[in-house]
Amino acid sequence: MGQSPSTTAISDEFSRNHFPDFDFDFDFDFGSHARNSIDHDFTADLPDDCLAGIFTHLNTADRNRCSLVCRRWLRVDGQTRRRLSLCAKAEILDIVPAVFSRFESVTKLALRCDRRSASVNDEGLMLISLRCVNLTRLKLRGCREITEAGMAAVGENCKALKKLSCASCVFGIKGINAVVSRCRGLEELSVKRLRGANDGAEVVSSETTSLTSVCLKEIVNGQSFAPLLIRSKKLRSLKVIGCLGEWDDTLEKIGNLHAALVDVHLEKIQVSDVGLVGLSKCLGLDTLHIVKTAECSNVGLNLIAENCRMLRKLHVDGRRTNRIGDDGLISVANHCHNLQELALIGIYPTSSSLEAIASKCRSLERLALCGLNTVGDAEIECVANKCVALKKLCIKGCPISNVGIEALASGCPNLIKFKVRRCRKVTGMVVDWVREHRESLAFSFDNSDYEVLNASQSDHDQALNDMIAFHRGNGAAAAAAAASNGYSGFATLRATFGFLANRSIVQSALRRWYNNDNVPAQ
Repeated sequence: MGQSPSTTAISDEFSRNHFPDFDFDFDFDFGSHARNSIDHDFTADLPDDCLAGIFTHLNTADRNRCSLVCRRWLRVDGQTRRRLSLCAKAEILDIVPAVFSRFESVTKLALRCDRRSASVNDEGLMLISLRCVNLTRLKLRGCREITEAGMAAVGENCKALKKLSCASCVFGIKGINAVVSRCRGLEELSVKRLRGANDGAEVVSSETTSLTSVCLKEIVNGQSFAPLLIRSKKLRSLKVIGCLGEWDDTLEKIGNLHAALVDVHLEKIQVSDVGLVGLSKCLGLDTLHIVKTAECSNVGLNLIAENCRMLRKLHVDGRRTNRIGDDGLISVANHCHNLQELALIGIYPTSSSLEAIASKCRSLERLALCGLNTVGDAEIECVANKCVALKKLCIKGCPISNVGIEALASGCPNLIKFKVRRCRKVTGMVVDWVREHRESLAFSFDNSDYEVLNASQSDHDQALNDMIAFHRGNGAAAAAAAASNGYSGFATLRATFGFLANRSIVQSALRRWYNNDNVPAQ
């Protein structure tokens, strides 16, 4: 008692009696072992290929940090970097040799310059094209110092180019022609806000037949691309947005020659039912966007529906012209049974057309109804009862009430995301009701009366974004969508101060002010 047991002595005696041949007198030098582990570079045992494989799973910022670790990592990163984005100011000319000596395997290159700076010129683009002979993708943004001479150098030196995208450049049709005529393997072409394309005398070369995707946006003389579109027999995707000129004849010829066309986006252009009749000959049409085309009517949509029965995605923005309505939508319901995505904006459908779509398009998964004054609770209840496969729904600016919202929450068993915006008859009370009765439903409600300047464009952009994935970053998304349409300043203010509208801070302040002024004197 009062003495501690000598466990150490007993254990030592037991060990020596049972293991007489084993030497227990040794020491571990943990300090030296730790120092050796720290001093040893385990990545040195990895082959360069394995290290490069690890780098491929990192984003650009992390790769840039890794390249600063040691000379070997710098070399491996440079040799295996395939994608590169550069600020294409005039000063880049001095560092082009050094940059592309390090990044010698670049196949995807983006050159961007802001409006207030002088961009890289033809000499710089020529040097880059000589260094990047294996280039497959080239993106030019705001490079206003590049002319057709620089583009000709790209076409001459980068024969493997498959995708060309240019925006806010000034080299005109001649610059596009210089690349298209030389790069016979070009598959994707995107041209936006091209300056110098307004003389109408030059026509893009029509010798290539490898193009599969063409996007033209806000081009004054967009018809200069018509021969290229007509001759590209492998064309599968066509987007024409805000391009001047009459497009009926071009679309009619495309329909006669391009049976492989599957994706068409027509927005803010002069096209009528004649153009839609031409597109109706593309029997494999999968996606169709008809946005703010005032001359398109039920006649053209009827022919599209009757002939293009594989249609899966349809977006119609009628701009409140009342030319597309029940007749066209009923025809879609009768013939396009594979329809999975439908967006209706600024038109006047009634319960008859919506009931036909809900009853016959059993695969409908995504639906957007924006600015439809004829869609109320009765029409919404029909959707709730019959759209069994519906997964995502967006309703904006429609005269529905809490009754319609409750019907949707009770029906549509597969509905997972539901968004309601600017529906004045819907109150905040329904939010708690929906969450109580449908816990698994991601329900988003915004009853703000805040309006944007370009309401129709905002409706279309928001419907497209909300229907595909109800992003929570509404402020940033609205700013980006508005910036692309020339409302960047207004969109920035909206993104910054949008919480004022959502939380009714102004109304609360006015209410407090009124109450304080009416307090009786003591």
